[in-house]
Amino acid sequence: MGTLTSCSFTPLNFKFRSNPLPRDFRDRIQLHELKRLKGSCYLCRERSKVRRYINLGRFKCFSSNNGVGNEGESSSNTPQDSNVKTAQPEEAEEKRNNEFNSKESTSPSVTSRPPSVSTVGPAYNNFQVDSFKLLELLGPEKVDPADVKLIKDKLFGYSTFWVTKEEPFGDLGEGILFLGNLRGNREDVFSRLQSQLVDITGTKYNLFMVEEPNSESPDPRGGPRISFGLLRKEVSEPGPTTLWQYVIALLLFLLTIGSSVELGIASQINRLPPEVVKYFTDPNAVEAPDMELLLPYVDSALPLAYGILGVLLFHEVGHFLAAFPKKVKLSIPYFIPNITLGSFGAITQFKSILPDRSTRVDISLAGPFAGAVLSFSMFAVGLLLSSNPDATGDLVQVPSILFQGSVLLGLISRATLGYAAMHAATVSIHPLVIAGWCGLTTSAFNLLPVGCLDGGRAVQGAFGKNALIGFGLSTYTLLGLGVLGGPLSLPWGLYVLICQRTPEKPCLNDVTEVGTWRKTLVIVSIFFVVLTLFPVWDDLAEELGIGLVTTF
Repeated sequence: MGTLTSCSFTPLNFKFRSNPLPRDFRDRIQLHELKRLKGSCYLCRERSKVRRYINLGRFKCFSSNNGVGNEGESSSNTPQDSNVKTAQPEEAEEKRNNEFNSKESTSPSVTSRPPSVSTVGPAYNNFQVDSFKLLELLGPEKVDPADVKLIKDKLFGYSTFWVTKEEPFGDLGEGILFLGNLRGNREDVFSRLQSQLVDITGTKYNLFMVEEPNSESPDPRGGPRISFGLLRKEVSEPGPTTLWQYVIALLLFLLTIGSSVELGIASQINRLPPEVVKYFTDPNAVEAPDMELLLPYVDSALPLAYGILGVLLFHEVGHFLAAFPKKVKLSIPYFIPNITLGSFGAITQFKSILPDRSTRVDISLAGPFAGAVLSFSMFAVGLLLSSNPDATGDLVQVPSILFQGSVLLGLISRATLGYAAMHAATVSIHPLVIAGWCGLTTSAFNLLPVGCLDGGRAVQGAFGKNALIGFGLSTYTLLGLGVLGGPLSLPWGLYVLICQRTPEKPCLNDVTEVGTWRKTLVIVSIFFVVLTLFPVWDDLAEELGIGLVTTF
């Protein structure tokens, strides 16, 4: 048994745990309750001015009202005892010793602590302690506390940013978020802090400027209140591409080539052998035909396959051309094969931290725009060739109902080919029309404002993460109802949920606005996405002459 003096010089009675937490483990996991109550009276919450590095077990405060007079006398907690003085410290100490000795001689199950006083922090069993240690070992490396103190003393100050509070930062709390008051223009302050951080700690850390979470008021200088996050570089920056990732990317690319060739063969459905067509169109067909019958049609399917692969290539080149001037590294593309469109596009990850939100918008839009330009060029040229009598030998027959899959593309086709050609069961078109149609549909799907699709990245950069949540919920709803994309809405929605649902991590400067023209460009892009993926309903299709609507 021992005595600890509290901040109000009130004697405290305590005893050690039989199996206390290890001191180094307690310091590393930084339990909030232990930090708040260490060196303080449990009842009055007053902290002691004398730092004592000791592992306290259960203890109680003998102050009757959690307060002490100027001469060390404790007053009563009840009104009727407010004028009664307690015994002198020596007599009280002797009385407590006698009381403790008498209770020690009783049964071990009897405790000297009043039942109304709880323990200091939660009690952990050995399994929980081992779990905490395992998470600490397997989790990301945290910021060094010594570096945090050095940064607070030498980086921040009256002329830049006055720190008032610290919070965990990052997905697992591996970083430090400095909250406080900005003392200048945010862009100038951030630039100064970044350069000074390198002088103080080297290249060990990355500094992020983000909006202050749960801020109740805007910054007096205008805009949202900001805070600065600190993360280790090895934690915040993506890792290098591994050998297995290269292998997976190669396999997916080979599968995408196969799906593109398959689409080219399927586009020649009016020329294929009847047994092959019956097998793929009749649900009751069981016996598979000889697939070698399709080999003569591979050569004629290659132009369409080249068009699909060309759109994918232009898409990725657009991303890389926009990222190169900003010194942003991108991963290799992971192409997603699809037998309906040839491909769903590709997954391309950022391999370095983006400097600001404008860079995110530019890189995200560059890929779909490049692919859409090539796709629309092929689509327009294909429509012109389809109306040219000299190109009749290169045309293929497709069901006219396919043109009802898009309001925008259906209207352009109707205006180019005419009512007579479109208002029929089948339409003769050039394969470039199919390649352009598939490329525009794929670009539109990738521009949907959800997750980490190109459209989701652009919305997050232009309007922030909260806006992306609203756009994402609306997109999921429209995909679930089949309003966007028709029969492709369900597989595309599942693909996004599985592979692309998580928003991107913040930029280094995640506060500065992107400008009006970039926001306008994002909104216009979403508008054209809706027009491209919104199907034509039967009544409107019949009125406009887009396809032959059969009524029963």
